[in-house]
Amino acid sequence: MAQGNANQQYVALTSTDKKAIRGPFQIHFPEAELTELQKRIIATRWPEKETVSNQTQGVPLATMQKVAEYWATEYDWRKCEAMLNNIPQFLTEIDGLDIHFMHIRSKHEDALPMIITHGWSGSIIELLKIIDPLTNPTAYGAKASDAFHLVIPSLPGYGFSGKPASTGWGPVRIAQAWIELMNRLGYSKYVAQGGDWGAIVTDFMGVMKPPGLLGMHTNMPGTVPPDIDTALMKGNPLPSNLTPEEMRACEQLAFVYRHIAYASMMGTRPQTLTGLMDSPIGLAAFLMDHDACSLELMIKAFDGHPEGLTRDNILDNATLYWLTKTAISAARLYWENMFSFFVVKGVQIPAAVTVFPYELYEAPKSWTRQAYPELIYYNRVDRGGHFAAWEVPLLFSEEVRAGLRPLRE
Repeated sequence: MAQGNANQQYVALTSTDKKAIRGPFQIHFPEAELTELQKRIIATRWPEKETVSNQTQGVPLATMQKVAEYWATEYDWRKCEAMLNNIPQFLTEIDGLDIHFMHIRSKHEDALPMIITHGWSGSIIELLKIIDPLTNPTAYGAKASDAFHLVIPSLPGYGFSGKPASTGWGPVRIAQAWIELMNRLGYSKYVAQGGDWGAIVTDFMGVMKPPGLLGMHTNMPGTVPPDIDTALMKGNPLPSNLTPEEMRACEQLAFVYRHIAYASMMGTRPQTLTGLMDSPIGLAAFLMDHDACSLELMIKAFDGHPEGLTRDNILDNATLYWLTKTAISAARLYWENMFSFFVVKGVQIPAAVTVFPYELYEAPKSWTRQAYPELIYYNRVDRGGHFAAWEVPLLFSEEVRAGLRPLRE
């Protein structure tokens, strides 16, 4: 297969073979759609300014007006489109749904295959910066033995994957689909990585423990004991014997549970968010307001002081959601999910964990050891947040290499 396992072949995109790898997949949106996007941005009906001087009411009006100005007058989607078209992309049907994925083979033939899963409010866009560091490690000061072959799928309902027309596509079913995808690509031994939804999907792959899955790395580990998670969600008293590190995590989680109204809305009434399909600025504001630290980075980018994320990074992602019309289909994953985001899932394979300081919570080592009984790596770094692969790609890549290195020995 071109850019894939040498024993595989891809067929034309029009093939009706349900198990075939179809490709190469290329992207080209009509100019009329970009013109329509620009018109809608310019025609935005603005609310009045927020009544506070901080972000406690959401994304500031001034920031969104800067987003609109840049998006309508300077931003160029075609640059992102060309970048994506330079990456090998394919489609395959799994369990009745087309799955889109990027498949990048390292020049180092002994590279370790790895499937990496994005989350919300991201997409494959948030993972583009780590492709070269992970597939071409010698160019970044690492060894050839640290190389990975990468499989980066779009979650069902996201990007260029199919939109489920019936219920049932939650994290467990996605994990099953990813296992099938790696088998279909001919990978008998591989690892998995994920953050946000990708972390939950990866955890469930670890619960299923398929024969080919050697281990995993996560940057949003599910470590919270169920009783503590329940207490935090209900506002009940916490155990009295928590360590300072555990108490700090509880404080962070309590804040998260009070400030993820977007998750509650998508988890209960995703179809009501019809406005996200009608207003690009409304969509961008909703995507940007994932968490306080990520929003702060995005505000800085549009203020002319980028720290990890640029204006183009942010708008590449928002434009992908707009052009693929996936605001609602992506939101339904929250409705499908039956599990707490951060609670222990029962992973029984070797696991590596990196704790980034501006993640939604900093997983204590004590909880992590209990949640991942075959823990092979735990490290706390000094930079990066929820979208670590997007914000600090070189540090993220170093952590993935270090965390999964024991599985190569």
